[in-house]
Amino acid sequence: MKVLITKRIATLIVCLVMGTVSFAQKAFTLSSKNLQGQATAKERLNSLGCNGENQSPQLSWQNAPEGTKSFAITMFDSDAPTGSGWWHWIVFDIPANVNDLVSGAGNISAKLTPKGAVQSLTDFGVPGYGGSCPPPNTGIHKYTITVYALKTDHLGLNENTLPPGVGFNLFKNTLAQASLVFYDQY
Repeated sequence: MKVLITKRIATLIVCLVMGTVSFAQKAFTLSSKNLQGQATAKERLNSLGCNGENQSPQLSWQNAPEGTKSFAITMFDSDAPTGSGWWHWIVFDIPANVNDLVSGAGNISAKLTPKGAVQSLTDFGVPGYGGSCPPPNTGIHKYTITVYALKTDHLGLNENTLPPGVGFNLFKNTLAQASLVFYDQY
């Protein structure tokens, strides 16, 4: 009887370890060829005292969880001196068969996002990408870009939806999320 219990415990431990290894190999991840931890002139805003190109970075993601029906991407400055941060980019309804966005996709007039994707209002008051531009004397700002794997094809929102409305719908529909961070200072 002791040997049988020991075998069952050993089998359970092996199953748990194998499950953990399998999970670690399939982590949902986000990466960028452009961003290496610090904003460059390409990603910076070309306004409000900043002299950048206002070009959204190239983004790639992999290993979305089973059941993913669409993706969304946000870019948020948690260090903006507003008391609630600053939303720089929001795009959603990205089809599930897409796993990257090219550099500059945040420029609405360039039409580089996948068909059906929606770029909604940012804290700049317009849809599309608005690059980093920390106000003078506010220190180093942390910008977080997040990709969300969603359990719905469409959020049912449009380009005039405010960031809190998008955030609420992302919260309700997220299966997994992955982020990358970069920093900028005036």
